[in-house]
Amino acid sequence: MVLDEIEMGRPGANSPVVVAQMMWLMDHIFKYTNFGIVSLIHGDFFIRQGKSHRDQQLLLLKKHLENNYRSRDRKWIVLFPEGGFLRKRRETSQAFAEKNNLPFLKHVTLPRIGATKIILSALVAQQENGSPAGGDAKELDSKSKGLQWIIDTTIAYPRAEPIDIQTWILAYRKPTITHVHYRIFPIKDVPLETDDLSDWLYQRFIEKEDLLSHFYETGAFPPPEGRNEAVSREMTLSNMWIFLIQSFAFLSGYMWYNVIQYFYHCLF
Repeated sequence: MVLDEIEMGRPGANSPVVVAQMMWLMDHIFKYTNFGIVSLIHGDFFIRQGKSHRDQQLLLLKKHLENNYRSRDRKWIVLFPEGGFLRKRRETSQAFAEKNNLPFLKHVTLPRIGATKIILSALVAQQENGSPAGGDAKELDSKSKGLQWIIDTTIAYPRAEPIDIQTWILAYRKPTITHVHYRIFPIKDVPLETDDLSDWLYQRFIEKEDLLSHFYETGAFPPPEGRNEAVSREMTLSNMWIFLIQSFAFLSGYMWYNVIQYFYHCLF
């Protein structure tokens, strides 16, 4: 899920500067990968999962947004509301759904509300009545509007087998086509109260389940209303780009290994 404060169709919405203006929220385990130091320098946020860490992590996230989002001229923020890997969270999510009379989900897990609530509270401009000032709030200038859109992203993999870090690094699976489905929601239509926001997010993930079920049954996402088929745009990754990224990963890993080994010998 991507939260965006650039008006759709305006210059900048599709430009290369998007990457520089994007802040990522990701599991803390990625901090210890080869691109962890790059993400730290970039100002991304690593969040630790688990009930024992939840309240502290949300406070840290709020502080991080206050100190880094505006000061670094960020316009986009990438969030994974499900809060973890599918294979790790699916069983817990299904147990929670059964206990709370929610739908049984197989291809996705129920989202967690905490981080989404913090982001919306911190980055959505408010009107005087407390409702979110969305894309058509003309009384606010572009610098004070805050987040304008939620871009909901659903990813489908062949045979419902996601690509993990090990696959990316070791490349032991054959080349595959990954399908990405986008939906865009104006922020003014998103409720900010906790219970209403929970219901809104749950509904989006129930819809994701339907999208993925349709994909795995038919091999394609369902078309939008009024169309006979979904229109796709093909994007092919450059082999040279992949080679350079992989080379960087191995070289940086080797560098950190030598740094750690050096300090180990100095201390012991």
